[in-house]
Amino acid sequence: MSTSDFSPQSARDRLLGAARVLFYNDGIAATGIDAIIKRAGVAKKSLYNNFESKAELVATYIEIRHDEWLQLYARRLENAVTPKEKVLAVFQAYDDHAEFSYERGFRGCGLLNAAAELPAGAPGRVAVRGHKEQVEAIVTAHLGELFPADVAKAQLMARHFSFLLEGAITRAGLEGNGRCVRQAMDMAAEMMEAS
Repeated sequence: MSTSDFSPQSARDRLLGAARVLFYNDGIAATGIDAIIKRAGVAKKSLYNNFESKAELVATYIEIRHDEWLQLYARRLENAVTPKEKVLAVFQAYDDHAEFSYERGFRGCGLLNAAAELPAGAPGRVAVRGHKEQVEAIVTAHLGELFPADVAKAQLMARHFSFLLEGAITRAGLEGNGRCVRQAMDMAAEMMEAS
């Protein structure tokens, strides 16, 4: 193996990696620029060469968290064939998120944690809302396949499942594992069977 086989992370990647860990561990407000720079092992100038401000770094962090969830969902969706299995893939992606090996343990949805720290109307909160709406739209589409003759039923059930997911992931954050998400998934499966 030659040295060309190794591609060192860019300063931007190192900054984002440090921010991801620190924002999740300690929160956005409690994480200062100096802590991010220190963990990333870069000069302060590198931060401002890559991000205009901490707010831009936060916005990028939120985008990354969203993309991470979409990747978890895509992996679960690969094995889903039926509409019901596709709905359950969404729950499984949340469970995968809860069971990920975090540095200081699972603290709940990183997006909701971030949104809780941002003021109403802040771009980051808007982005988090967009993520949650996208998740609900995904569930709605799969339920639309399951109940093609009853769009209203699919939409209402998707709304219920969205609330079930958010409650489960919040509770999972308090408990530090995905057990609540798996229980919510079982509830969703029963609701689809009963309909």
